[in-house]
Amino acid sequence: MQIHDVTAKGVKHRPRKRVGRGTGSGTGKTAGRGHKGQRSRSGDHPRLGFEGGQMPLYRRIPKRGFTNARFKKHYTLVNLDALAQFDEGSEVDLDAVLGAGLSRRTGNMLKVLGMGELDRKLTIRAHKFSVSARAKIEAAGGTAEVIS
Repeated sequence: MQIHDVTAKGVKHRPRKRVGRGTGSGTGKTAGRGHKGQRSRSGDHPRLGFEGGQMPLYRRIPKRGFTNARFKKHYTLVNLDALAQFDEGSEVDLDAVLGAGLSRRTGNMLKVLGMGELDRKLTIRAHKFSVSARAKIEAAGGTAEVIS
């Protein structure tokens, strides 16, 4: 340990290593890459998951059973309290929700969830409604239309 190591306490970033700047720098000549071999070459990096010829982990693990991941439906979610910004009697659908910036698009279908209260009459067109959302919409005098 050197005295400058002790007094460097509290330094946020280590200075970047400038490789290939002469033998006196300590990282000249091979620039810290060693001699020969794949990682010494420019543009090295084998593909993701490559283990040097060993059977990769994703091929060693058994794959069994059924997965429905490819066919999963992705919904754009919005809560009732967010819909309170629409005017009385207006029609609300996915385009209106996205246009008002109430939710990010996570799917091409809209699902309305029942968090919060609704104090105005709205016509809401969505692909799905939670049970509590439907009850609160109808209690406020609005309609919940299911798009198929």
